Amino acid sequence: MSSPLSPNTFLNALLAEGLTVVEVAGWRTRNRNHKGPWGPVHGVMIHHTVTTDTDRSVALCRDGHAALPGPLCHGVIAKDGTVHLVGHGRANHAGLGDGDVLQAVAAERSLPADNEADTDGNRSFYGFECVNLGDGEDPWPAVQLEAIARVSAALCRAHGWSARSVIGHMEWQPGKIDPRGFTMDFLRDRIARRLAAGPTKPPSKPKPSYEPFPGAAFFAPGRRSAVITAMGKRLVAEGCGRYAVGPGPSWGEADRKSYAAWQRKLGHSGSDADGIPGPGSWAKLRVPNT
Repeated sequence: MSSPLSPNTFLNALLAEGLTVVEVAGWRTRNRNHKGPWGPVHGVMIHHTVTTDTDRSVALCRDGHAALPGPLCHGVIAKDGTVHLVGHGRANHAGLGDGDVLQAVAAERSLPADNEADTDGNRSFYGFECVNLGDGEDPWPAVQLEAIARVSAALCRAHGWSARSVIGHMEWQPGKIDPRGFTMDFLRDRIARRLAAGPTKPPSKPKPSYEPFPGAAFFAPGRRSAVITAMGKRLVAEGCGRYAVGPGPSWGEADRKSYAAWQRKLGHSGSDADGIPGPGSWAKLRVPNT
């Protein structure tokens, strides 16, 4: 049993475990705390998204849907191992589950069968949605499984928990099957080995010459980044600049118009030339790595 980590401590714990983290705008204050308390926390719960696309999965988990408002977790773990933080506080991920399971997690002992739904889990668990269809066929890349283990180990390390504090949604709520495609005992074994060995960062990767596509959701009003400045300079160099002043680091209408001109230069039209970057046109723009 612990008080929830502050946003900064939470983020730093993940970074110290060697994870690649994307901070989705507003994650630090996005929560469902008005519906009930968050904490004390007892563990980490792992889910699968039943989706495939990273951007759409992140948007869904951030915003939720008509029947279940977001955030639907605290972080989304993509197939490439990147962790997208979407919320901090109470999140709609666990729902009602078995109180006997919660007691077992708190005591860090073997789990009983989850045959009741009588206890609020949103209060007591960190939740991570992992991008996977959950059909038993969609593969789990090694880098994604490693990230799931690292996320879990990071929070266990920060709270002084063992791997027994990590459970799957299937172990909490009757009728749930997630995560499907690996066993929780397999995952807990990996977590235990990480905790025993201490935090180790993966080997550093060579920095690419060009900025990788940050995802369409990155280009939203108010987004401020050196990547946007670098993009704007490339658009000007390609004769597509539509700037009265700049380019600068804040995404705005001039950036959108300039990018739309680039899309048209590539031969796109209609909705394919709406000014919102996509992976194909972005790769051809060759924005220098910032």
